[in-house]
Amino acid sequence: MAPVRFFDSGTPPHMVTMVIATAFGALGTNLFLPSLPAIAEHYSSPYFVVQLAVSIYLGANGVLQLIIGPLSDRFGRRTIMLAFILLALVATLGAIVAPTIYWFLLARALQGSAIAGLVLSRAIVRDMVSPDEAAGMIGYITMGMTVVPMTAPYVGGYLQEWFGWQASFVVMAGFGAVALSLVWADLGETNPRVAGGFRRQLQAYPDLFASRRFWGYCATSAFAAGVYFAYLGGGPYVASQYFGLQPSQYGFYFLFAGLGYIVGNFLSGRYAARVGINRMVHAGNAVTCLGMIISMSLLIAGFHHPLSVFAPISLLGVGNGLTMPSASAGIVSVRAHVAGAASGLGGALTIGGGACLSVLAGALLTPDSGPMPLIALMLAISVLAIVAGLYVAYIASISGELDPSAPIADHPTP
Repeated sequence: MAPVRFFDSGTPPHMVTMVIATAFGALGTNLFLPSLPAIAEHYSSPYFVVQLAVSIYLGANGVLQLIIGPLSDRFGRRTIMLAFILLALVATLGAIVAPTIYWFLLARALQGSAIAGLVLSRAIVRDMVSPDEAAGMIGYITMGMTVVPMTAPYVGGYLQEWFGWQASFVVMAGFGAVALSLVWADLGETNPRVAGGFRRQLQAYPDLFASRRFWGYCATSAFAAGVYFAYLGGGPYVASQYFGLQPSQYGFYFLFAGLGYIVGNFLSGRYAARVGINRMVHAGNAVTCLGMIISMSLLIAGFHHPLSVFAPISLLGVGNGLTMPSASAGIVSVRAHVAGAASGLGGALTIGGGACLSVLAGALLTPDSGPMPLIALMLAISVLAIVAGLYVAYIASISGELDPSAPIADHPTP
């Protein structure tokens, strides 16, 4: 693998490029969250219809990953990332001028192609380094890009109050243009096996599904991320309807999860290679579950303040920061010769499950329910993440750990 040189499309990408490309997809998830009530008013649509802008985006993320991954194995990481980021940029501009809520939701679905930054950054890292090193590098990439989703709801709240809901999408479009330019100038091809037909790449899916270890990492990732997606689906409603917060106010409270996520990803980047991906997964799931227990305990004890819900969410951020890089490294390492397909399929299962949980969280909440149904759902999902992580550990105990000896593994593992 050639040494990394910034702004040289003949070498592997600089970490900054992968951070920005990944952050574009994350920005589309939550920058506009404070504007959901205003969008509902603009289109004269019920809130639950407009809330589909979150779940449709996540669902599109999941479906598109099934295509992005194997396409990148067939045609290369660079070509596919450029194509899908460009599509996301065009869709973002379309959301600004959408004449009806249905056109707006269609634009949101196409905007989901921004997930290419996340999918292909994971595959690119696995092209370059071994599994435990990949977990550390993914952790640092995620830590860097977390600044965007961490501050996005806070910034989005002020954009809504000062300029209206379209302003968030203007900012997204500008960020997407920067991401596209960086990928064009800096991303060199890292896939050494651009060969075979697209059908051959799709044939990797049955092989991946046959791996119990792959399924275990996917389940761990899906449930760990599902806690956060449930929070995205229900958090704005709890903040505005139960606590009566203005957009900029609950944008501030959303910073707690982002700060925790930065801490968790920093710890992953620093310790994953030394500790191992399975231990990092266990630690992250336990921290997430602890956060949900603390929040539920505060509510049961009668502390009905926004901090009772949003302060413990910082532990959800730490837990996800510990779990997700290692689970992602495991997903793309089980069959490393098809890392793109593995990243796409694993990401599809993760994001698809998250989309369903986002909808479920919104459906459970009513003006009279308070935040307890949301916290109970998040606690239940965090327990499932622990169970999935223990299953991965069981597979490792009978089949051995993933082979860290080479960046690209040609042999199947259990």
